[in-house]
Amino acid sequence: MKNLRTKLSILCALTLILSTSACKKFLYEEPKDAPYEQTFWKTSKDVRSAMAGNYALFRGAITNKNNRYYMYGDAIAKNYFTIQYSGDGLEGIQTGDFTFQYNLNSLANYTLYYKSIAMSNTILLKVAAMTDAQLSAENDAVAFRNNTLGQAYFLRALSYFMMVRVWGDLPIVTEAYEDPLNAPQLPRKPKAEVMKLIEDDCHKAINLLTWTYENSGDAKVTANKGAAYALLAHLYLWRATMSNVSSDTPNLVDVNSADTTINTLINRGGYTLTDTANYKNTFIGRSSEGIFEINISENTLEGSNSSIGGGFLNESYVKGNGNNPRYFVVPRYLKDHFATTTDIRYTKGFDVTLPDKPVCLKYSNVTYRNPGQKLNPYLSNNIIIFRLGDMRLLKAEIALYKGDAATATSIINTFRRRNDPNPVLVDNGLSVSDVMDEYIIERGREMYLEGHLFYDLLRTRRYGFIVDWLPEDRFKKEGFYWPVDPALFRNNPFLKQTTYWLGKV
Repeated sequence: MKNLRTKLSILCALTLILSTSACKKFLYEEPKDAPYEQTFWKTSKDVRSAMAGNYALFRGAITNKNNRYYMYGDAIAKNYFTIQYSGDGLEGIQTGDFTFQYNLNSLANYTLYYKSIAMSNTILLKVAAMTDAQLSAENDAVAFRNNTLGQAYFLRALSYFMMVRVWGDLPIVTEAYEDPLNAPQLPRKPKAEVMKLIEDDCHKAINLLTWTYENSGDAKVTANKGAAYALLAHLYLWRATMSNVSSDTPNLVDVNSADTTINTLINRGGYTLTDTANYKNTFIGRSSEGIFEINISENTLEGSNSSIGGGFLNESYVKGNGNNPRYFVVPRYLKDHFATTTDIRYTKGFDVTLPDKPVCLKYSNVTYRNPGQKLNPYLSNNIIIFRLGDMRLLKAEIALYKGDAATATSIINTFRRRNDPNPVLVDNGLSVSDVMDEYIIERGREMYLEGHLFYDLLRTRRYGFIVDWLPEDRFKKEGFYWPVDPALFRNNPFLKQTTYWLGKV
C-alpha cells in the first residue's frame, strides 16, 4: 500500500509539474527525483497512469486560456461568431491584432503543448525499455507496449500539428531529457521540418496501433489507427497548400497522399455517419462517426464549466447565464450559409429567438451537479477533433485541387440532401473556382465551431470571404501566424519572433 501511494503521489506530482510549472527551461518538465526513477515505470499500471496523464496534459493545452483550440481555429475568423468584451481583451483577436498583453501571455504562449510533448517523449523512452515481464499483467505485453508507444507518437504529432498551424516554425524536441535544467535551449526549426516530424510520427503510430480497442471505454477518446490516419490526412492537405503561400497551386503529391489516406480510413475504419435524427449526439461524443475526441464527459465527472459551448448559452439553456452571453453567432453567418431554414444543422444547431444574438446549440448537453436547485452547471460535450463527416467533406476539397469539379459537386450535394429535405443544390457544370466557393460554404455549415474553419479558409484561399482583417498582402507575408509570447525569449536567446510580428511585439 505504501508503494502504491508513493507511485500515485509521484504521478500526480509529475502531471502537476508538467501542467503548471513556469520552469526555467520552458520546453521541458522539471527534473524527476530519485524516488520517481526507482519506483515508477515498473508495471503496466504505471504505464497506464502515465498515458492518462499525457491525455490530460494535451486536453489542458487545447482548453486552457479561453478554449484556445476554438480561438485559433474559429474565433479569429471573426464573422462566424462574436466575442463580447469581458475585461480581458480577448475580443482583440477578431481584428487580427494579437498584441493585446493578455493574448500575448496566453494564446501566444505554446508552453502547454510542450508539456504534453515532454510527456510523450518520456513515455517513448521509458516504455520501450520495459521488459515483457514488467508488463506481464497484460494479456499481450508486446501488443500493450506497441499500443502505448503508438498513442505517444500520435499525441506528439497532434501537439506539433496544432502548433505548426498557429506559429509555423517551431523548436523540435524529440528527446526525453533526464535533467531538463541542463538540456540545450533550441531555436525554431522551419515548418517543413516540423511537418516532416508530424508525418513520420503518424506513420509510426499507424504501424503500432490497431483499428479496434481492447477496452470499450477507450473508444474514440484514445488514439487508434483511425485517429492517426485522420491526422495524417489533415497534415497532407495543410502541407499541400500552406508550405508556400506565395503560390495558390497545391502540391499534388501531398494532395494524392491525403486522398489515399482518407480512402483507407473510410474503407477500413468502420465509421458511419450519425443519423440526422440524432444530430446532436455527434457532439455529445462517442458517436458512430467519431474518430478522435477529447473526453469532456460528466459520466466520468470530467464535464466543463468553462467550455466554448457554455459561452454561447443564455438563460434559456443554463440557469444563471442571463441573456447576454460572452459569445454569439454572427447573424450574417446564418444568412450566408443557410439558403433554407429546414437544414438540420440550422434547426438543431442554432436558436435564433434573439435574432441579433443567435445561440449556437452544438454543445448544449447541460448537466447540473445540483439538479434539484439547478446549480453547478457543467457541459458534457466531448471536443470532437476528427470525425467521419469532416473526412468525407475533405474528399471534395481534394477533388477540386485535382480539377475535378463534378466529383466535388456530387459530394457537396450528398451532404445537402442528407441534411435538408429542401436542399439548394450545386448546379452541375460549374467551374472549379465556383464549386470551391460552394465547398467553403458547406464546410462552414458542417464544421461550425469544431476548430477547423479558419484553417479551411487559409487552405482554400477563401479567407477573403470571411476574415476581413486578412488582406492578401498580409496573407502573403504569413500574417495569419501568431507571434511568440515575448516572455519565452527571456531564457532562450536562440528564439526568433514570427517574421510578420517583428517590430510589432
